[in-house]
Amino acid sequence: MNKAKRQRLEAKGWKVGSADEFLGLTPEEAAYIELKLALSKKVRQYRRSKNLTQVQMAKLMRSSQSRIAKIEAGDASVSLDLLIRSLIVMGASRKDLARMIASSSRASTS
Repeated sequence: MNKAKRQRLEAKGWKVGSADEFLGLTPEEAAYIELKLALSKKVRQYRRSKNLTQVQMAKLMRSSQSRIAKIEAGDASVSLDLLIRSLIVMGASRKDLARMIASSSRASTS
């Protein structure tokens, strides 16, 4: 948000802050959420790079298309375990996973 807009909102009595502040998240909780969101995004990118539809990916995972959609949307009901398993099913190596996790941690610290 630009400085002028922030000042206008604050002048009208609005409190401006981050989602972390609003939700009262600890740095660890915020990092966990950022990691899940980053991996969700990677699942979609990886699936598209493999030219798979959500239906095709669901068959690979023995799951449903709606579950794949939830994975890619970063739904709160999706575990880290499921995110990582979905990447492995599509052929991601341990090195690929390490890069994805490392890049998500760099993004959340900057």
